[in-house]
Amino acid sequence: MSLIGEAPNFLQVYSDGTVKRFAPDIAIASPESNDNYKSKDVVIDPSKPITGRIFLPNTPTINASTHKLPILLYFHGGGFCIGSTTWLNYHIFLGDLASLSQAIILSIDYRLAPENRLPIAYADGCTSLEWLIKSAKTEPWLKRADLSRVFLSGDSAGGNIAHNIVIKATKRDDHDNDHDLSSVQIKGILLIHPYFGSEKRTTQEMLNESNVEVQMNDMFWKLSIPEGSNRDYFGCNYEKIKLNHDEWSSFPRVVVHVAELDFLKERGEMYADYLKKNGVKNVKLIEAKNEGHIYNVFHPKSDSTSLLQRQMAEFINSL
Repeated sequence: MSLIGEAPNFLQVYSDGTVKRFAPDIAIASPESNDNYKSKDVVIDPSKPITGRIFLPNTPTINASTHKLPILLYFHGGGFCIGSTTWLNYHIFLGDLASLSQAIILSIDYRLAPENRLPIAYADGCTSLEWLIKSAKTEPWLKRADLSRVFLSGDSAGGNIAHNIVIKATKRDDHDNDHDLSSVQIKGILLIHPYFGSEKRTTQEMLNESNVEVQMNDMFWKLSIPEGSNRDYFGCNYEKIKLNHDEWSSFPRVVVHVAELDFLKERGEMYADYLKKNGVKNVKLIEAKNEGHIYNVFHPKSDSTSLLQRQMAEFINSL
């Protein structure tokens, strides 16, 4: 048995199929309110399993019990292979975002590769969105959710998942789609350092091909796309899925966040340009200066993360 893939301190994959994961600090959900929000875990589909964590902000309004709130469906990053909404830094980042934006956040623990290769993460994301819509009437923590203001977001691979859910919700002739998302009103998507790729390298990928970051990027794609596929798989290369003019015109508003020092910055810029070229009406690109990939997860209390949260809150509350 030999080691065939490793993300130090997070993941080891062996030739016999054994997968070992090592989690960082974990946050326990707290249904009791702190000053800003409360949280609780929910089971979305026990058979798979898919779980989630709801972050409910404390609302200072007089009619807090009836005041409707936007809802954000969030997907964590980790190259589709690692990560969890229970990780302490995700908990801090999303709890603070819920409080600042006065939005309900449902963060999803989807099934991970390589045991569950793509497109399973997309299916789990769609299942979670369906659960959200169906459970808004029965789950007490969702009773104030405004289903006319549903937003999708995620960092890195989570941003990729959010994009692909919107594609499924937008594509009208997807006969292989097992999920009925036709009734869902997705108001906007907020992608943080989205994780895309292709067989053709970007300039930065070619310049840094020997760097650990690029090699780790390649490893995660190798572990997450279907066996026998390459990086022109539709889940990696978004250009492989075609929409018609009307479908692109109905695409929700998009904000793409990139980081100046992230070698994946080019991918985010190319994605935003691709949407604009295809007729998506509202696409905004925001760059964080002097920051690297998913700095918001590594440093959830930093000034840069606070600025990102304000930008996200502004977008959510402008629609």
